[in-house]
Amino acid sequence: MKLLITGASGLYGSKLAELALGNFHEVYSIHNQHPAAYGKPIRVDISNKNKLTEEFLRCKPDAVIHAASMTDVDKCEQNRELAYEINVAGTKNVVDAAKVCRAFLLYVSTDYVFDGEKGFYTETDLPSPISYYGYTKLKAEEYVQKKSDEFCIARPSVIYGATPAAGKINFALWLLNKLKNKEQANVFVDQWNSPTLNSSLAEMTLEVVEKRLRGIYHLSGANRITRFDFAQQLAKVFGLDASCLIPSSMKTFVAPAKRPKDSSLNTAKAELELTRKPVGIEEALARMKKEMANSI
Repeated sequence: MKLLITGASGLYGSKLAELALGNFHEVYSIHNQHPAAYGKPIRVDISNKNKLTEEFLRCKPDAVIHAASMTDVDKCEQNRELAYEINVAGTKNVVDAAKVCRAFLLYVSTDYVFDGEKGFYTETDLPSPISYYGYTKLKAEEYVQKKSDEFCIARPSVIYGATPAAGKINFALWLLNKLKNKEQANVFVDQWNSPTLNSSLAEMTLEVVEKRLRGIYHLSGANRITRFDFAQQLAKVFGLDASCLIPSSMKTFVAPAKRPKDSSLNTAKAELELTRKPVGIEEALARMKKEMANSI
């Protein structure tokens, strides 16, 4: 199958490209600022509709995985015009180009489309974002549903992985650095989510694409867990002293953008329908540890 991945240099996109190549798919990797490590690299800005459509028509993909996004929640709040250009207008360009190619589309969204008042959200719960980032991702979701002939919307939560990607360090690696250096790390005890290992997300989304499953799927980790409990589990799995982890509250956190208190996701649908199922936190962290050892 010919796969085209946007955001192919990112934490998730790069892992998906690597996995897809290992499963004998032909992979075209769209990137912009940071080079893609896997697949046939194509540098193009998704906000450039004509150039993007030209590349789609040249590749003629069977399926498109749209992972490119502006994900810095505070930057999205502070630079709304740029956030809209990338997350909404850019997604519209990808959707329209995929439609021209008659390609199946998987759009990678976020748990931040929810307000965090309820938690453990199902695919049928009504989104209500409280940040501009969440708003742009929801608007993109709505366009995908309105304009795509054949699509899936995948919602992960707090993606992490064994290696940095696209010049960014993820939450798990930030914690590991703090723990290894015995530096204090303030971690929330009152924010819940469903942390998602990038390799697990790649496996699940590749299965969705191969089976051409339609609709909305929550493809996150299997557990609802606080940031602090996640940090403690990380220390346990890696055999590190957790005494430098300092319990803190979202109430003391001041930032440009609001964060949902509990944006955890219910993964029952994915657990029922997928062979590669959402994994629990202990298994995911053990996998991450093994992946880190293998990357040395």
